[in-house]
This record gives sequence, C-alpha cells and structure tokens, in this order.
Amino acid sequence: MSLNNGQSLNVGGQDFTKNGGSSSRAPWEDARTVLRPSTPTRKPKSPKPENAITIAVSSRVLFNMEKEQQIYEQQGMEEYIKYQVEHETEPFSPGPAFSFVKALEAVNAKLRELYPESEELFDVVLMTNNHANVGLRLINTINHHHLCNQCPCIQLIFKDNLCQICEPGIAAAIMFTPEKMKEVSDTQLRVAFDGDAVLFSDESERICKAHGLDKFFEHEKAHENKPLDHGPLKGFLEVLGKLQKKFYGKGQRMDCPIRTYLVTARSAASSGTRALKTLRSWGLEIDEALFLAGAPKGPMLEKIRPHIFFDDQMFHVEGAAEMGTVACHVPYGIAQRVVKKGTKDKETPNASK
Repeated sequence: MSLNNGQSLNVGGQDFTKNGGSSSRAPWEDARTVLRPSTPTRKPKSPKPENAITIAVSSRVLFNMEKEQQIYEQQGMEEYIKYQVEHETEPFSPGPAFSFVKALEAVNAKLRELYPESEELFDVVLMTNNHANVGLRLINTINHHHLCNQCPCIQLIFKDNLCQICEPGIAAAIMFTPEKMKEVSDTQLRVAFDGDAVLFSDESERICKAHGLDKFFEHEKAHENKPLDHGPLKGFLEVLGKLQKKFYGKGQRMDCPIRTYLVTARSAASSGTRALKTLRSWGLEIDEALFLAGAPKGPMLEKIRPHIFFDDQMFHVEGAAEMGTVACHVPYGIAQRVVKKGTKDKETPNASK
C-alpha cells in the first residue's frame, strides 16, 4: 500500500473454472492516449484531492459483465465489440464491488458535511483491460448509477495488462462474486479483515504450517509482547482508522459511518493477545475482534454483512462467498505455497475481472 501523498488499494478479479484453473484472458488492445498540450501558462489544478485515498477497482467487479464475457469466449473479439457497441446505451447491472463503492460515496458525503474543505476523501479509479470501444458503455453506466456524485472523480483507465498498474507497496486482492449477495448497509461502510498475512505478516502462520498448532500456541505465548510485523492490508486499516477519528472528533463515535472487523481463526485465549497488542502498538483500533478458534468464518460474516472481506486463504474466501459475502483473496504469504489436501478439485466461487 502506497504511503506517499495518498493511499492506494487495488481490487481486481480473475476468472476461475470449476476445478480452480485460470480461464483464458482477452488479449485486449492497448488503448493509451498520448496528449501533447502546448506549454501551459500556469499549472492546472488536479481534479483529484492531494490527500485522496485511492480505491482502484476493475470494471468486472464494479459491474456485472458476465454475459459479455461469455460472448467473447464463445464468439470471439469482433462479436464481443459489436455487441458492446450495439448495447452501449444499456447500463451494466451492479457487480460485487458496487455496494462497496456506494458505501465509500456515503462516507465521502458525511465527511463533506463535517469538513467541507477536507481533501481526505475516497477517490475511485475504474481500471479496465477492455477494448476502448467499450468505454462509452462504461461511462454511460457510471452516469446511470450516479457514481460521480460523492467521489471526487471516477477515472477510467484503459490498460492491456492491469497487473502492470500494481506496484510494490500497493495492496491488491482478487474479488469473488457470491451467487446470491447479502444486502449490506447503505449508510455505514463495513470492512472485515483476516489477521495473519492480511493485517499482520505471515510470520506466525509460517510457524503453524511448519510445526503445527501446539508449537504455534507456544510461540505466540512466548512472543505476546512482541508486535507482529505489518501485512499488506495494514495501511488500509490505518486509513479507515484515521477517517474514523475525524468523525469521533465531531462526537459521532456511536454513529460513525465506518466500522471495522477483525475476523481471525486465532483463538482468544491462546493466541488472541498478541494480535490485539500488535494493533495497540500500531495505534490502531478495531471496532470488533472476532476470534473463531478455527471455526468457519462464513456464518459470522453472514451476520456482520461487510461490504468487503479480505483473507489470504481460499477456503475462507470460498466459505464466505458461499454464504453471500463479497470476499477478496489476498495473494500473500505462506498460504499461497501450501495447498491444503483435498482442495485441488473443490469448486471455487465465481470471480469477476
């Protein structure tokens, strides 16, 4: 996650077949536009606030484009482009990230009410590797759903390879689409995080994978006063906490439009202490810490109903998606190299690009 003028979070997607293998990707043409303006007499003001928190989403998680993807896969590029142009006045329906983006807008609206001059706002960037001819339909859809009302701007970036946009230090995750998404709050942004290899580093998880639970418990007890190193999503929690304090400063702790959750497989008694002390050492608060002691996360997430949930292990992502939660896989840490026996042929939930 970038720590320069603003913060950045990248949420994309990837198609998966029933056996978990990656499907073919469209070889979209690069649609970069090179501008050669004359030398300006004064430096133009950027439409994006200097301290904006950038949230980058891919077009196929913000909108439902599955029908169009099927046309591409079954009929090819030309028919795909033809269909998109013929239907460019028809807006796409919302995708799995849509409610998340609308919740960001709700937070922006309340921040503007309390701090009219503040530039600490969420700024949404829509990234796509689609052909440029699809751009008009995307723009029409953005306008149809009024997605520019509370975000400083929604930038539309065409790129032949979205992975090239991700740089070291930018948190990124792959979003999965539940078959039936649960309704979520339209007035409060709710974000749920796993602990190890998401908020924290994977150092403790490595002990567990290599030596088993007993050694893991011993290690955590012996190191409970030593903070864990930060993980890839720590910066995002940091940003959310900073915005929460702006609301607290106006007496809105109980009515804050942002709520955060730690949903971890750790147990409270044996290994939860180190997690909580780590957050405290960082100066970060979490609204609710849920220690499930290895129990499935899906049922608890169904009750919380977050707009987005981050986890590094696919079986937790799958379990969440099966119960209607929009879940994101964070491809970080030891879990990406250790495949749990019996999961290879397990059907994975649909993912959007």
